[in-house]
Amino acid sequence: MRIRGSVVPLAFVALLLPRLGAAQSATRPAPSFEISFPASAHGAPITGRVYVALSRTFDGKRTPIDQTGENGVPLFALNVSALAPGQPVVIDASAAGYPVKRLGDIPAGTYWAEPFVNVYTEFHRADGHTVWLHMDQWEGQNWKRSPGNLYGTPVKITFDPKSSTPIRLVADKVIPPVTIPPDNEYVKRFKIQSALLTKWWGHPIYLGATVLLPKGYDAHPNVRYPVVYSQGHFSLREPGRGATAEWLSDSTPRVILVTLQHPSPFYDDSYAVNSANEGPYDDAIIQELIPEVERRFRVIGQPWARLLTGGSTGGWISLAQQIFHPDFYGGTWSLCPDAVDFRYHQIVNIYSDTNAYWMDHGWMKVERPDVRSPDGNIKTMMKDENWYELTVGDSSRSGGQWDIWEAAYGPVGANGYPKRIWNKETGVIDHETAKYWKEHFDLRERLERNWSTLGPKLHDKINVYVGDADSYYLNDAVHLLDDFLSKTTSPRWTGEIVFQPGAPHCWGPPLPTLLQKMAAHMEKSAPAGADTKSWRY
Repeated sequence: MRIRGSVVPLAFVALLLPRLGAAQSATRPAPSFEISFPASAHGAPITGRVYVALSRTFDGKRTPIDQTGENGVPLFALNVSALAPGQPVVIDASAAGYPVKRLGDIPAGTYWAEPFVNVYTEFHRADGHTVWLHMDQWEGQNWKRSPGNLYGTPVKITFDPKSSTPIRLVADKVIPPVTIPPDNEYVKRFKIQSALLTKWWGHPIYLGATVLLPKGYDAHPNVRYPVVYSQGHFSLREPGRGATAEWLSDSTPRVILVTLQHPSPFYDDSYAVNSANEGPYDDAIIQELIPEVERRFRVIGQPWARLLTGGSTGGWISLAQQIFHPDFYGGTWSLCPDAVDFRYHQIVNIYSDTNAYWMDHGWMKVERPDVRSPDGNIKTMMKDENWYELTVGDSSRSGGQWDIWEAAYGPVGANGYPKRIWNKETGVIDHETAKYWKEHFDLRERLERNWSTLGPKLHDKINVYVGDADSYYLNDAVHLLDDFLSKTTSPRWTGEIVFQPGAPHCWGPPLPTLLQKMAAHMEKSAPAGADTKSWRY
């Protein structure tokens, strides 16, 4: 190395370079935002996560926060602990960012900026861990819509990455409580506090149900009905997605259709499992919520007349519930389920692949896609959705899809939060954690390992439907499930798995078709003397 024509000893250079770097860092402008909230919006200190979103456009409806996502506008965030009203928190180069990683890399220009505060709750869990997570407010664990979270009106700013003058924003508005839709003749809702989950979390935890009654329910007071539990994401809407005409048709079997609400502090639903990170949601649903449904409404209350369906997340839940409780339910018709075999966790083999984001071919690395169109065009890469979640919340606290799988399927980490299946930054897979997933929640593996005992109970109860161009590649794992079930003996599986060519997520037969299949199955499987006629008016 030469300075002003002189040769500088290497040892001196080694001492000089860190000092030069420090000097440059000290003089480099550091753009920043200062975000605060007033006592009028929240009177107590807040532990949680603070955000600022930047957008080039704002139409008065979709705010910058609304525009964030894996293909969205820049979002920057950091955690805060006991942040007092009026006390500013600084979002600068140290904040996590997506899709732009560092605030200083935002180009100079005019933007709309919106501040946001996601409020966390302290949980003293029964497993001895104390954790901070966002407590669902019956909105379905959506931080952008959760009552009590704070936001500010988007402000038009001029951003200069060379400026060290902070831009001050105030989150002075509070998201109001959820408005529960009104019940009517056919739709009924209720909500209960779970004793099991409240004890485990050390905080009140609630479960609920939305019930769609059949045509003629009040006019036939002596009739008891089969019940279909339609599993899926949190929703307070009418079950069946408002298919009123079909529901009231004379050809539709008269059943009670129920959606269950079981949001957890990690996601809009718990995946209905007993989880090391989430607690006994499976027990609470089976022992508390379903008995309450069947106490309040006239259901037959026998396994042959207690059926399951659901799509995507609900597809996995409906299949898992049937497998975990083979004697409790009479059959499942699962649509486009999440990975039923972790050799295809979407398109990642968590057992043998080394990296979830890239495939290493020696001279080059190829990125793994996350979402596709039926024509093959890629919408999102695997790393992008994961990196977006990491900006929304560290320690599996984003409320996102990949984070809930870690919370539902994985063990607890040393810090009390879910142990990662892979490094969220690099994509490197932890195969020890993968072994835990396999032992507890790989549905195909569980069936194969226990077919001698599960087969006699499930051989005619498993039905799965998926598009063979599923947007999230979920058909690949279903093919592995189909390969196993098709080869079973003693007993032989007699259900159906259907792959719809070219269909995206979430393909499946429409509800009236499924109900006809369910009614035929119940008439075939009902024990002698069971009532299979009075509810077929």
